[in-house]
Amino acid sequence: MSAIRPWRTIERRQSRQIMVGNVPVGGDAPITVQTMTNTPTSDARATIDQIRRCEEAGADIIRVSCPDTDSTAAMKEIVRAANVPIVADIHFHYKRALEAADAGAACLRINPGNIGSDARVKEVIAAAKANGCAIRIGVNAGSLEKDLLEKYGEPCPDALVESALDHIKILQDHDFHDYKVAVKASDLMLAVAAYSDLAAQVDCPLHLGITEAGGLIGGTVKSSLGIGSLLWAGIGDTIRVSLSAEPEEEVRVGFEILKALGLRSRGVRVVSCPSCARQGFDVIRTVQKLEESLQHIKTPMSLSVLGCVVNGPGEARETDIGITGGGNGKHMVYLSGVTDHHVEDDGMIAHIVKLVEDKAAKIEAGEAEAFVPHA
Repeated sequence: MSAIRPWRTIERRQSRQIMVGNVPVGGDAPITVQTMTNTPTSDARATIDQIRRCEEAGADIIRVSCPDTDSTAAMKEIVRAANVPIVADIHFHYKRALEAADAGAACLRINPGNIGSDARVKEVIAAAKANGCAIRIGVNAGSLEKDLLEKYGEPCPDALVESALDHIKILQDHDFHDYKVAVKASDLMLAVAAYSDLAAQVDCPLHLGITEAGGLIGGTVKSSLGIGSLLWAGIGDTIRVSLSAEPEEEVRVGFEILKALGLRSRGVRVVSCPSCARQGFDVIRTVQKLEESLQHIKTPMSLSVLGCVVNGPGEARETDIGITGGGNGKHMVYLSGVTDHHVEDDGMIAHIVKLVEDKAAKIEAGEAEAFVPHA
């Protein structure tokens, strides 16, 4: 049976499924959203507080860095307090991987080739197996092996893929298969090419990211282009948006990427105009206030906020709730695509928030469904 809207169809690459704690990654599982804490992991209370904010924003998996023994010592408390699986980020010090696995980490982010001797690699893999840990191979253009840089002259797709395949072979040679792989770069075109090449050669889940992407605006644009183009091509099983911003912002951007592609739905999808001289109310400030006021809504639904009647009615017909600017401070409110009532400037934002909250509550209670236009 052909799709009703074939231009929206994304055919995902078929990958093996692994478990990161109780969260499936790969196969037909939803694409998960990850982030990473930036508090000192040794400060368990601060780290747990940040994890809680990320959970509230919707994070499915959260990574913490384990650079020293104080950090791994805090892991047991952190893991116990978290409501999502915790990934331990390990570099070079294989004992930190052993300690993190024993402390309850659901996944170890390592590069097996950086762990040291074969005996050390065996120890880490044994600890992962004993504790039910997955492993994430994290290849990064900024830390490629010297021999690969000498061979290729610079970080390039072939170098990133070869590094990933080398690390995969180490795990497979030790009969370990619960792994996922990332081949990240700050150059989004390099990253996209590397992921595309790797996807054609392996069946493991892929962790997508544009590393060191930048600040909130620049990093969001780069990540949306890089991660978004891969997801659109069906590549990717879990994502992390790397921003020089608070981790909960990474989570929100990650979900917005998935929502834009129709791959996951969480919270309110806002359709709004850029505003112009025709606007019947201050669209920019209204949208800012509405987005802030509706962050607590987790139920998937849609809201259109348009300043005038040029495109307003058309967009409102496609959303659960819509508002279109009118004259003399009197604006039209649409419910499930149909004109319903007017609202004036005073109290308009509070009124829309209440409508969204009420609709979300009814959806959660099974008394209503999110509006699907032309269903």
